[in-house]
Amino acid sequence: MRRKVVLESSRLGFRYYFGRTSGLLEPNHAHLKQNLQTCVHSLRGYIGIGLISPNKFAEHAQRIHGRFFGSMTTITERNQTFSTIITHDIPQFRGILGEKNVILGEERLFAANTDWMWKYKGSRKLLLQPSSTEEVSRILKYCNSRCLAVVPQGGNTGLVGGSVPVFDEVIILMGSMNNIISFDKVSGILVCEAGCILENLVSFLDNQGFIMPLDLGAKGSCHIGGNVSTNAGGLRFIRYGSLHGNVLGLEAVLANGTVVDMLGTLRKDNTGYDLKHLFIGSEGSLGIITKVSILTPPKLSSVNLAFLACKDYLSCQDRDLSLLFVGGLDYALKKYVIVKHLRLLNLLFEAKRKLGPILSAFEFLDSNSMDLRKSQHVLLPCLFIIHDLFYCLEQVLSHLEGVRNPLPPSMHNFYVLIETTGSDESFDKEKLEAFLLHSMEGGLILDGALAQDINQALSFWRIREGVPEALMRAGAVYKYDLSLPVEKMYDLVEAMRTRLGPTAKVVGYGHLGDGNLHLNISLPEYNESVLAQIEPFVYEWTSKHRGSISAEHGLGLMKANKIHYSKSTECIGAALAGIIKVRLMASIKKLLDPNGILNPYKVLPPSLLS
Repeated sequence: MRRKVVLESSRLGFRYYFGRTSGLLEPNHAHLKQNLQTCVHSLRGYIGIGLISPNKFAEHAQRIHGRFFGSMTTITERNQTFSTIITHDIPQFRGILGEKNVILGEERLFAANTDWMWKYKGSRKLLLQPSSTEEVSRILKYCNSRCLAVVPQGGNTGLVGGSVPVFDEVIILMGSMNNIISFDKVSGILVCEAGCILENLVSFLDNQGFIMPLDLGAKGSCHIGGNVSTNAGGLRFIRYGSLHGNVLGLEAVLANGTVVDMLGTLRKDNTGYDLKHLFIGSEGSLGIITKVSILTPPKLSSVNLAFLACKDYLSCQDRDLSLLFVGGLDYALKKYVIVKHLRLLNLLFEAKRKLGPILSAFEFLDSNSMDLRKSQHVLLPCLFIIHDLFYCLEQVLSHLEGVRNPLPPSMHNFYVLIETTGSDESFDKEKLEAFLLHSMEGGLILDGALAQDINQALSFWRIREGVPEALMRAGAVYKYDLSLPVEKMYDLVEAMRTRLGPTAKVVGYGHLGDGNLHLNISLPEYNESVLAQIEPFVYEWTSKHRGSISAEHGLGLMKANKIHYSKSTECIGAALAGIIKVRLMASIKKLLDPNGILNPYKVLPPSLLS
């Protein structure tokens, strides 16, 4: 016999039932919707990065253009100071790695030369697979002496062309360095090699009663070394913060082969410059990360997952509601101009304050593009997450098998996915139920469902993690990873829709709570005229609103020449400061890699390094 917790609202005349198995919300009010069911699991199934089989991969090769359609970058010219591979080099590498770990041939290296988006393609015919830090050191020492450019590669799941050759750089694949070195159950500190696949680390820690502070949709393919090198954000950012805070130490190999051991496991160490932060987010341009020590939090037993329908986007934002009570209505109207900004209580505002310590995800979905289902090129609503996304639900429903609308049959303007994680099941359930009751009474929630079992929880997360795959299946897609003030994020989506009109479908997904928008423009095939309308507008708009052109994906090749949009503003003083910062970055690069062999043409404008 199931246990129910019944919450009643005499004012609104309906009941909320939250049970362990089904617990429907049964309304007695004609204008209030239903279906809040229970949740005890939060399993996120990996959607996988292999969108197509090797046999079908070549079918998409025509989408790869030498012009790099991912961005309106000036065509990069090969640095003529770099040497090319000669016959004498191969025996040298075989002497270091053995014959089987020196892979030759353009056909065998097609996948390694091509990025996940099929936009960037190099022409390197040599791939090296080191299995130790010593081998990485010897490879770089030799390449530096010969001035052979290299590109480190992990799972090759990046979206800005940072992990593939631009020309004929030697590919150093880190996948063979995949050992877990140590784990301390008392401190929760994990030490591992850079080639460990993130999902394998997640599984290992799960068996130990811990979790990774980083979780990504690509966790089945991406490597922890690549995650650290790009300072990946991920799904748990809102709860555990960035890798700058979770990585306690690392080991890296410089361009000349010098091994820099910063593999500390101390929470506190104030002895001089904290050099590891130079390598976190440097995208392999300063050194190749070979080992990582990372602080992992304990796994908590109480998890709840709710999928809810909301009235509009503004209902989901984190507005400063104190304006209503402190500054008065007139002040608030001047601040936000539109009355509807003030009309609703803020769901995110309420979630942060009422669920605070146990809030682990808050994702929201915009369904105002439902009418796009009528077009041949299908793209539907957009899902946003505070925790990690802003998505297109209908896109997922249209392009991924087995995915269903959690709240059939009607579609609402917006959807929110809320996850709580804590250690006290009864207390956490009570807090979530009180929050849902309050939000329903306030008109913020129109309908909803709580995952009843593992499969339903998995299906909720599949909607979130399946959006990139669905967009890829829909056709060509231009992706932009941006940081913006939360109140401006959706403005850019609407501005882009207005600008492009019916020529493309504009959707967005990202971390609402982190101010991180993933803007996606989808169309049947890559088109330079459409790209000319997108860029540089998207960067100028972001810069104008004091945002960043890269929130978590990095700069790679796509944005190397766009860094000034984030490091300078319209203010002359700030612009000068931005120039100084970029030049300082270039100075650090020249100091650590004077020949410029590490991941060239990425991160910084090549003109600054010549």
